[in-house]
Amino acid sequence: MNSPWPPLAFSEAKDTYETLHLWTQIAGKIRLSKMHWINHSWHVALYVTPTGLSTGAIPDQEKYFQLDFDFTKHQLQVSTSTGEAHSISLQELSVASCYEKTLQALRAFDIQVNIHEVPNELENPIPFPKDFQHATYHPAHAAALHQVLMQSHKVLTEFRAAFQGKCSPVHFFWGSFDLAVSRFSGRDAPKHPGGVPNLPDWVAQDAYSKEVCSCGFWPGNEAFPKAAYYSYIYPEPEGYKEADITPKQAYYEAQLREYILPYEAVQQADDPAGMLMDFLQSTYEAAANLAKWDREALETINFSKGSKGVRNAYKQTKGE
Repeated sequence: MNSPWPPLAFSEAKDTYETLHLWTQIAGKIRLSKMHWINHSWHVALYVTPTGLSTGAIPDQEKYFQLDFDFTKHQLQVSTSTGEAHSISLQELSVASCYEKTLQALRAFDIQVNIHEVPNELENPIPFPKDFQHATYHPAHAAALHQVLMQSHKVLTEFRAAFQGKCSPVHFFWGSFDLAVSRFSGRDAPKHPGGVPNLPDWVAQDAYSKEVCSCGFWPGNEAFPKAAYYSYIYPEPEGYKEADITPKQAYYEAQLREYILPYEAVQQADDPAGMLMDFLQSTYEAAANLAKWDREALETINFSKGSKGVRNAYKQTKGE
């Protein structure tokens, strides 16, 4: 890529994004079927790698296997701890074919998988074996998205490093198709109402069982057709939507109940990472202060000096 922060155009890339979303659901559901349950569904997420997205190691009987989406070689790679490997080209690959070829490769390695074949968190989903409609993969669109995920992962990881309370990894949720990190106050939250399309209410209620401030990146969807960074708190304290948030391009989206920073603003900034850190920190501070979190106990660094203070203080902890 010519730029570490390439431009993204949802209108041009949406068909590729929709197909990728469904492919990652197949891989994520395979991971889900083999893992022990971890609070807030942390066990189902995918991880950003230098070449794409990965399930990480998945146990099966006496060995491990892994699924990797490689957006440099444009393959879905299936590998095991005993040296077996198989690659599936992402070019001209329908969701139905991805599902069939992935399970076929696993069976060849004596790995049996049984998953719920209907996608989650989507309206009117098509079961994987019947979905020949979604089969678009433009390598340039996938590569640009991957580049943004890597840059975003770096900043989100730096942001995460300054919190010593309960905090999630920086990970990619295939249900909502976003990269996220979540901080927790340690206090219980009111029961979540649920209502997420094609997702059991108890899953959402587990995810939001504790007070949480989450932030991340998603490439957009039909309802919100642009790439953006987001930040929100659950439950939302009074006054949050009127908080003084930076940078100036950020705003509160009432329908989503989240603060939004358009990716385009970050991509065009003189210091994209600095602008993003400023957004993450200012929205977190507004949330934590209004909700009366014990910031002194939860944070490792005093961030009163804004995004530059965050980055400089973090570097000091590493002796730079």
